[in-house]
Amino acid sequence: MKLYWAPQTRSPRAIWMLEESGMDYDMELVDLRGADRKDSDEFRTASPMGKVPAISDGDVHMSESAAICLYIADRYGSAKLAPSVDDSKRGKFLYWIMYTPAVVEPAMSEKVSKVEVNRGRNGWGDFDSMIQVWDDALDGKDWILGDQFTAADVMLGSSATFLSMFKLLPETRNLGNYADRCQARPAYQRAMVKANG
Repeated sequence: MKLYWAPQTRSPRAIWMLEESGMDYDMELVDLRGADRKDSDEFRTASPMGKVPAISDGDVHMSESAAICLYIADRYGSAKLAPSVDDSKRGKFLYWIMYTPAVVEPAMSEKVSKVEVNRGRNGWGDFDSMIQVWDDALDGKDWILGDQFTAADVMLGSSATFLSMFKLLPETRNLGNYADRCQARPAYQRAMVKANG
């Protein structure tokens, strides 16, 4: 598998997921900020919008970090990074793996941009409700589904650590400790070395 990545993007999520899976992969740096950007045809096949992260895996070419995490969990996770499709936890897993792009990021963008909140228009509610729902879901659990770390924790953990790093994570019962647990994982630490190297 080849991972197309760039620093200061959502690429660390995909690197972390690949590290959690234990699979071999190559990384190709994409210069997103170059004035004369010349993307390879292979990269543009994986990411028609020219965004990272993106992957090429044989005949599979795709971008979007949540989709990549789900693909790796299902195809290479050896049933440890995602509940199987017939497991009753699968529905919650899918909900939480999409929570970052569908709820956390829009609510965070709205808060940082100081946009007036319109809960009736926004499918993500608002920043405070996003935090409350997420924090409540972690009551009495180490990971979002309980004892098992999954690809959903890669997505959520990347958001929790980002919010914490930029002092946007409010004091809650669970989210600060959750971010700490995510950062303590060896695969997370390896991924951050690669993402910042």
